[in-house]
Amino acid sequence: MLKVKTAQAQSDFIKKEALNLGFDQCGIAKADFLSAEAPRLENWLKNQYHGQMQYMQNHFDMRLDPRLLVADAQSVISLSYNYFPAKTQRQNTYKIAKYAYGEDYHFVIKTKLKTLLQRIQKKIGTVNGRAFVDSAPILERAWAKKAGLGWTGKNSLLITKQKGSFFFLAQLIIDLPLAYDTPFKTDHCGNCTNCIDACPTQAILPNNTVDGSKCISYYTIELKEALPKSEKGKFNDWLFGCDICQDVCPWNRFSKPHQEALFQPQDDLLNYTKSNWEDLTQEVFQTVFKKSALKRAGFLGLKRSVDFLKL
Repeated sequence: MLKVKTAQAQSDFIKKEALNLGFDQCGIAKADFLSAEAPRLENWLKNQYHGQMQYMQNHFDMRLDPRLLVADAQSVISLSYNYFPAKTQRQNTYKIAKYAYGEDYHFVIKTKLKTLLQRIQKKIGTVNGRAFVDSAPILERAWAKKAGLGWTGKNSLLITKQKGSFFFLAQLIIDLPLAYDTPFKTDHCGNCTNCIDACPTQAILPNNTVDGSKCISYYTIELKEALPKSEKGKFNDWLFGCDICQDVCPWNRFSKPHQEALFQPQDDLLNYTKSNWEDLTQEVFQTVFKKSALKRAGFLGLKRSVDFLKL
């Protein structure tokens, strides 16, 4: 097989293969220090917006410099993968974030990233790299923005004009210099404050910042102790995660249903009533949600949230 030799041809090949694997977007940025993000991250941590997510304090330098994650890193390939569902949960039930309807995205997307790296190696030659899917110290939204995929909304999520924000982000960091995309610089949120106004716990702050310690997703997934009584009645029946700031975003009117079979809802999940959730046993949880992202909260975490919501 003929090797692809020029940086532009290599970049074009990578983007084409990414689309063939089901990714919606693929952009490439030069692997270097994220100088503009350093003070933002420092202030975010200083203000304790990470709550009890102590892991966010670790590897500060590594979060800002991918060359500390991958030896001789030259390029950061950013990709997006749609998870917007064709159907959502029934009305008047405990809600889970749409990204958790199907199989755990960490495994689904990481498998695709590894396949992409293998195809790169087969077509281009010896290339070393690592795949990252929301599981390592990397500022994925900053890299996606730098790779031209979209802009950071007021809710801190990456948004694109054509697709909204219901997509996963992933990165492939490799030691191959490529043709780099132009960073996305325009903020298309304008004067819209839908997400800020709709957040029931007032977690969304000015300057595209989210106080993670006040986010419903933090409370229902990350927080391991008892849920604070001060937040009682504010969760709007969200059991695991929260989609409020995305559901009210005007750009998400462009969201289209994904085509990923592994992201289809588990069994009768969409028809679960509040009683189904309240009567959930550990045995059923381990069977039905064996490959689900809900395992991150665990059975006891879900029961804690159910008890908090129903009282």
